[in-house]
Amino acid sequence: MSSNKRVVAELDAQSLGLGVLDGCCPIPISEHKEIVLAHGSGGKLSQQLIQTMVLPQFQNELLEPLHDGAIFSLNGTKLAFSTDSFVVNPIFFPGGDIGELAINGTVNDLAMCGARPLYLSAAFILEEGFAMADFWRVIQSMQRAAKTAGVSLVTGDTKVVDRGKGDKIFINTSGVGLIDAEVSIYPGRAQIGDKIIVSGLIAAHGIAIMSVREGLEFESEIASDTAPLNGLVAAILSVSKDIHVLRDPTRGGITSTLAEIAEKAKVGIHLDEASIPISEPVKGACEILGLDPLYVANEGKLLAFVQPDQAQAVLAAMRDHPLGREAAMIGEVVAGHPGYIMMKTRIGGVRVVDMLSGEQLPRIC
Repeated sequence: MSSNKRVVAELDAQSLGLGVLDGCCPIPISEHKEIVLAHGSGGKLSQQLIQTMVLPQFQNELLEPLHDGAIFSLNGTKLAFSTDSFVVNPIFFPGGDIGELAINGTVNDLAMCGARPLYLSAAFILEEGFAMADFWRVIQSMQRAAKTAGVSLVTGDTKVVDRGKGDKIFINTSGVGLIDAEVSIYPGRAQIGDKIIVSGLIAAHGIAIMSVREGLEFESEIASDTAPLNGLVAAILSVSKDIHVLRDPTRGGITSTLAEIAEKAKVGIHLDEASIPISEPVKGACEILGLDPLYVANEGKLLAFVQPDQAQAVLAAMRDHPLGREAAMIGEVVAGHPGYIMMKTRIGGVRVVDMLSGEQLPRIC
């Protein structure tokens, strides 16, 4: 159970607009009595929503790790299963679109479990009036992305809602993949001494979305980094099967993801800001927009927690892969300040880095 502050309120049927049955559990709420955009940010409110409302109702050993997917064995075969939904706005953006994002997102969630993704499903929620040409463009993009990732889309569903009751198209994708028996990757395995590696330049996806949304133009086009990471993960695992943690820092950026891992594993994390790779165009755009790139979403990057004696070999393998050429070692796991991130700043100071609070960029994926 979360240690976050809770307020348990009993609300009557009239105030909820719902029937309330005798003996039912009161609703666990905080200061929010309605869902807000920040509940989808991947930060503190997302975590609070899951910890206080969802997990207590569905607690089981497969859900408890809160990994990017569930890991389980079936008839002696180790599998990963994951699901994700995509509501990005706009649906077409520099470097990709909602269809490519939907395929890559679930492929990457499976890969973060150490799995080789095999089969996906796709469910579409379409708004009446959505242009058929745009739907075809999305479908074609998904086909190309699935082919690139080496996965098959094997089942799905389509629903249509009234005009004005949706926003063009929402997509859910789910997937299954195979995991080698000797691979054990999950957030709670972060260990003191682990080196933390990021696979490349951060924050491109979020800035690409924002540039289109706000009609901004920069000297160099900033394109989304959306990409399937299963090939990069295979390269990592070819060097070492004993990778402790893999995560793709999507909503909430790298610091929210690291804060979640620190809390789950009950370890401290030390980051070196100067080592975190950010392109100059993205850095400049963040300054103009007043955004912290450490909290901006990525869709084609991963964080790896690796034993110190294997870190250089893993880093070299990542740099040999097209999606890891800008990989960098950005920090380590430490015994002090468990559950928190301390970052050495570019000017030599030290500051606490927390999980995202609020919502920097809504509907980013």
